[in-house]
Amino acid sequence: MPLNVAQKLIHSHLVSATPEPGHEIGLSIDQTLTQDATGTMVMLELESLGLERIKTELSVQYVDHNLLQTDEKNSEDHLFLQSAAERYGLWFSKAGNGVSHPVHQAHFGRPGATMIGSDSHTCAAGALGMLAIGVGGLEIAMAMAGDPLYVEMPQIWGVELTGKLPDWVSAKDVILELLRRHDVKGGVGKIIEYHGEGLAHLTAMDRHVIANMGAELGATTTVFPADDAAHDYLKAVGRAADFTELLADEGATYDVEERIDLSSLEPLIAKPSSPGNVVPVREVAGEELHQVVVGSSANPGLRDFAVVAEILRGVQTASGVSLDINPTSREILQDLTRGGWVLDLIRSGARIHQSGCLGCIGMGQAPAVGRNSLRTMPRNFPGRSGTDEDSVWLCSPETAAAAALTGRITDPRDLDMPYPAPELPEKYSINTEMLSPPLEEAESRTVELVKGTNIQSLPTFDPLPEEIELPVLLKVGDNVSTDEIMPAGSRVLPFRSNIPKIAEFVFIQIDDTYPTRAAENPGGHAIIGGDNYGQGSSREHAVIAPRHLGLRIVLAKSFARIHWQNLANFGVLPLEFADPEDAVHITQGDVLSFSDLHQALRSGNSVTARVGGKPIELRHRLSHRQMEMVIAGGRIPYRAAESEETDTAGTQDSDVPPEKAKPTQPEG
Repeated sequence: MPLNVAQKLIHSHLVSATPEPGHEIGLSIDQTLTQDATGTMVMLELESLGLERIKTELSVQYVDHNLLQTDEKNSEDHLFLQSAAERYGLWFSKAGNGVSHPVHQAHFGRPGATMIGSDSHTCAAGALGMLAIGVGGLEIAMAMAGDPLYVEMPQIWGVELTGKLPDWVSAKDVILELLRRHDVKGGVGKIIEYHGEGLAHLTAMDRHVIANMGAELGATTTVFPADDAAHDYLKAVGRAADFTELLADEGATYDVEERIDLSSLEPLIAKPSSPGNVVPVREVAGEELHQVVVGSSANPGLRDFAVVAEILRGVQTASGVSLDINPTSREILQDLTRGGWVLDLIRSGARIHQSGCLGCIGMGQAPAVGRNSLRTMPRNFPGRSGTDEDSVWLCSPETAAAAALTGRITDPRDLDMPYPAPELPEKYSINTEMLSPPLEEAESRTVELVKGTNIQSLPTFDPLPEEIELPVLLKVGDNVSTDEIMPAGSRVLPFRSNIPKIAEFVFIQIDDTYPTRAAENPGGHAIIGGDNYGQGSSREHAVIAPRHLGLRIVLAKSFARIHWQNLANFGVLPLEFADPEDAVHITQGDVLSFSDLHQALRSGNSVTARVGGKPIELRHRLSHRQMEMVIAGGRIPYRAAESEETDTAGTQDSDVPPEKAKPTQPEG
């Protein structure tokens, strides 16, 4: 049977089960990616697992999120991460080297490989023909320990691209068009695969933009073929030898099909406060603004910055507008400087910040209350910018530059100038000085983890009781994001390795009394959610911190994929209403009673709760493995119990790692 690209990637890494939609499958993992906002927990999980050395082909720890060093916390976490990378055998990307996704694509991306990352935008690597999936940190730790990734087999959503993008329209508008059509739940349970003759007009970095924001559709991941565009990119970064062609077979089919005529697209923008709230720029033109931020993994390429510089060349930004530039890597900054674009930006009034995520995750450049901020970033969930009452819009670099120039949201097609086409170099800058390779195993075993005062070991969690009564401490609506459950930003993220402290911020944007009320209910509690509960970031703090506060069960109409998996990983039972209308009848303060819970979970997918004596029918989608994990209290105690059984049987797992891959040296 002819196979599409996603099917080829899955079949070549399948280690268990049949890849039929809805079934749990196991995939071998070649590479992992961690960043500092989530990687601290991953390294603490490796410590908890007692791992001696990672078993993946290649794993990289990046420092790109928490770069502001306003006190000792971030600095100490960076030292901890570097020591953990040395101890366990990871590559380490130093602070200021750049955002994980474009840096990884430049130095380690390999067509045909599988990768998981503790960042939801790991899917950006699909631009090179990789199967790259964002997951919770514990999934990363388990992959490093040699376990497969277990995931529910998605449907394959084929999106055929035809035509060519017109002037003033770019790759960001392609993914915004899909979000306009399908909103933030449209990709749930699907892998998006782009194909068609329109691909010939999209570079690998254009594809990175599109693949990156597949996460905003809720998709499992996004894949592109590894074709001439991928080959051209790898040649430009000095790694042509790493190219392997990966194309869909002639006659390959898809579970779901869609078409986008690129030539028909126009500039689009996502209004506050959801990436799915998309309209044409012309419909909101004239809205005043005070800030424009360019950067992030959603528009990370040299072209994305250069086009802004050329639009603004020789002119000042509008009075009262702050233009902030976050270069996505040190190499991009080098090429912007060599091309003269940095000087153009500085002359226009732009502020140049260090290479990293920064404003995208609320680490600086928080906007003023009541003022519009236009950003080339992937998310505009409430408060993500660092300002609780923010008004963030998402757009392309062209639309961002037009707004910076005029002081209002402006359709860039209305600018009185020809569309700029920056002349990019044939070869990009290569700088590996801030990438530290893994230590040899003998040396790594002598490394001690460097733990500052803010580094706390991973909490241990008890098993799920057979009989349990839980008060409902919180009821929330649809599309609640992990940013609302566990806020990001400079006030909160420095405590990412200190669960008791970061737990003080759980749900404060929705109900700032929740942490206190949870602490007053030591017997545990439940939360009621709506549709797509837990969308957005992969950060498992959004589970670990509520679990630390006593969360045992979440009832929702539906769950976002990564958060649902994270709940199970840490022993929180995710249940869905058999009849979504039953959610209406449960209010905050009600008590949920469960009897014979273990037996119910093991007997099928139905569970009954009682509220004031009235039965509420619920269901779960856990595999047998996940169900036993939840009963055990989470994946770590479940794995520990498995190891004890294995040891008792006299069979030991080998800790001898495969030979580590190293980035290919630049050619010439």
